[in-house]
Amino acid sequence: MADEPARPYRHIYLQKTGDRRAYTAHPGGGDNGDGPPARNREQHAEALTQALTLAVQQGEALLANRQANLEAGTKGFYIEFSLPEAQADIVDKLEYRRGKLPIELVNVRAPVDGQIRATVFVPEKQKDYYLKKVASYRDEDKIRQKVKEDGTVEVISRPKNELLVASIETARLAVARSFYTDQPDLFPAPGDAVWWEAWLRSGTRGAFEIASQALDLSTREHSLSFAEREVIVVRATAEQLGSVIANTDCVAELRLARDTPALFMGMDGAEQRAWSDDLAGRLVPCDNNAPAVCLLDSGSTITHPLIAPFLNVDDMHAFHGGALVGDTSLQSHGGHGTRMSGTALYGDLTEVLDGNGPVEVRHRLESVKILPDHGANDPDLYGAITADSISRAEIAAPHRPRAICLALTSPGDHLRGRPSSWSAKLDALSFGRDEVTRFLAVSAGNIREAIVSTDYPAHNDTTPIESPAQAWNVLTVGAFTERTVIADPAFNGWAALASAGDIHPCSRTSVSWNREWPLKPDVVFEGGNLGVDPGTGQSDSIDDLALLTTFHRFNERAFSTTGDTSAATALAARMAAQILADRPALWPETVRGLIVHSAEWTAAMRANQADIGKTALLRRYGFGVPSLVRALGSLDNDVTIVAEEELTPFKKDGSSGATDELAVHQLPWPRHKLLELDDALVQLRITLSYFIEPNPGERGVSRRHTYASHGLRFDLKHADDSLDVFLRRRNARAGARPPKRVAPDTGWTIGPQLRNRGSLHADIWEGTATELASRDAIIVYPVGGWWRENVAQGHLSETVRYSLIASIRAAPGTELYTEIAMPIAPEIEIGV
Repeated sequence: MADEPARPYRHIYLQKTGDRRAYTAHPGGGDNGDGPPARNREQHAEALTQALTLAVQQGEALLANRQANLEAGTKGFYIEFSLPEAQADIVDKLEYRRGKLPIELVNVRAPVDGQIRATVFVPEKQKDYYLKKVASYRDEDKIRQKVKEDGTVEVISRPKNELLVASIETARLAVARSFYTDQPDLFPAPGDAVWWEAWLRSGTRGAFEIASQALDLSTREHSLSFAEREVIVVRATAEQLGSVIANTDCVAELRLARDTPALFMGMDGAEQRAWSDDLAGRLVPCDNNAPAVCLLDSGSTITHPLIAPFLNVDDMHAFHGGALVGDTSLQSHGGHGTRMSGTALYGDLTEVLDGNGPVEVRHRLESVKILPDHGANDPDLYGAITADSISRAEIAAPHRPRAICLALTSPGDHLRGRPSSWSAKLDALSFGRDEVTRFLAVSAGNIREAIVSTDYPAHNDTTPIESPAQAWNVLTVGAFTERTVIADPAFNGWAALASAGDIHPCSRTSVSWNREWPLKPDVVFEGGNLGVDPGTGQSDSIDDLALLTTFHRFNERAFSTTGDTSAATALAARMAAQILADRPALWPETVRGLIVHSAEWTAAMRANQADIGKTALLRRYGFGVPSLVRALGSLDNDVTIVAEEELTPFKKDGSSGATDELAVHQLPWPRHKLLELDDALVQLRITLSYFIEPNPGERGVSRRHTYASHGLRFDLKHADDSLDVFLRRRNARAGARPPKRVAPDTGWTIGPQLRNRGSLHADIWEGTATELASRDAIIVYPVGGWWRENVAQGHLSETVRYSLIASIRAAPGTELYTEIAMPIAPEIEIGV
């Protein structure tokens, strides 16, 4: 290895060995050593035997009484188990996957009163499986010997199957509510027919359709398919779905289908038509093949003179067949797409209207109208609508780079940060199983109710991000503001609600989410501000605090105002398109990574960290406010290196999966220059961006049922480690493990415990220039996911892509760019 010529990026592929628990956290009881709850063995066995016997008898009665016109699929029934919340990580043990008739865990519901409830499908021929487990627990012992410190041997006897059986509180035959994983208080009243998302077990859709037709249930045409689930929308009462459950083996989960996604509007304002004409005369059109912002909204207005040069008729589409493609609606969302169009092209129009020179816009627009002119969308799966809409734009211009912009969100299925069918579909679209990876900027959603000044910003932290913005692979965009000046005399005495640099009063956050879900939003962009009435303390929209944009009825006026997370999302998509205009070959993973990598917290955000803590800082503001200058280029004292690479995370090892490859990136730091800086403080920022393949479903804390196909992590070489020692710390196949480090790896802003959420990981290390000179290698390595744990799906040998971005920032006046660019420029495809 020492004889090889130095290269900036070199791969070393090693076999990952060692304790699998290093890849999987085990909260609560069970395998992490806390053990099952203490039980009176005989009494507990008797109680469970009675409960399971009753459940099996009721299940057999259901099978005997199945209606011939409904019955389809494997004969069996469902059992619902109750377990203490502390035992959440052992629900996987309820499954029995061996043989041709496996017992499947179909869902795990959120804790209620300290209890979780897990539902399993039990084939008829496996009906006595759990009764046998309980009988062994009651009658048989598991003996093991333990050698004590004094050399004597202690014989330990524990009940057989204790971890599983003692963790079960009780069991019963499952009912329709056993499959309901949505908000408990929204479960429909008896006899109420509503639209549901029916999450079906793999390969059972045909059986579900037979039963639905027999019961005369309405289903929607569109469906979503995932590795182990298919999601369809059906209108039924809870009782009718109970009949489907009793007569088929199809259903895994039930959720409410949200009728319409939320739509947020900007604020109205008027400007003079002459301003638009003047600006239109100064525009420099771009090439037809230039990158585009693809808006999924209410359409756009191609007749507007500020939109027409950048939008072709062939690039205007509508999801609803026969619908007008323009922004023609008179409903509340009318004009929203046109306002988004202006922001996606120009940002805030006031910044270009004041000039008199040429205005060059290097990206185009595409518009797909996904909202109807009249009424609302049917309660169809918005994931399917989104996928169909994106495909229309891609078919029309298959080779054009694009940044997809979605500023529509849905209230409801977003609690705790869990994936919805819509967000999971966005993850699937980004991942690109169809060989097309995609960049999507998605709004975090707005708070709808009126904001009282005394509630800000606490209300932001208790109002969670809406679906589909919890998607792992998308760029989730929140809003902040720098606008605090109110000049309009009509609002004398009013004050801006948010301080400069702080969160927009309506921007939602993930502060209230469960900690295992990704840190969202990823970034925040300008969304304007709200003014506060001094008499009432109520907030309202003010033109002075908004962004200027285009209006959809140009014959009335040219401009309107916009704000909130819709405007912020348009700005994010605009930045992505600007990056693609500069470097059109960049991967979507890299575009997302560059935006996040360029982000910084404002002074106001950093000042709040002392009060809210590091986790809330990230879940309120993401990684901060991005900068196009930092994303596209390097200042003399701020250099960025980008690597786009692939690796194979897993391989087959006997009957199970194991980690396969890791990658080593040797970094071309200007060692002599850094040593000259001696003890001067420098910063190293690292961002790892990749897309996962989703496997959604509410099935608890389980390796087999994890949401992500795989995970990747990065590690930075310590200054006192050689590259050889660094590799051996991470992988035993590189040689004997070195002694464990005693001193912690300090200097990180976020740290590995917090940054390793989702599919985007970023952190900042700060230390001396001398130390950084020796921290010249980064390892990218895989961690577990359903590809590895669920071997039957056949993904063990697949490669995955990732983008690794690293930046050094030194004190102003310290020139690093030339020192790095000269020796490595010929060797790096992406460039510096």
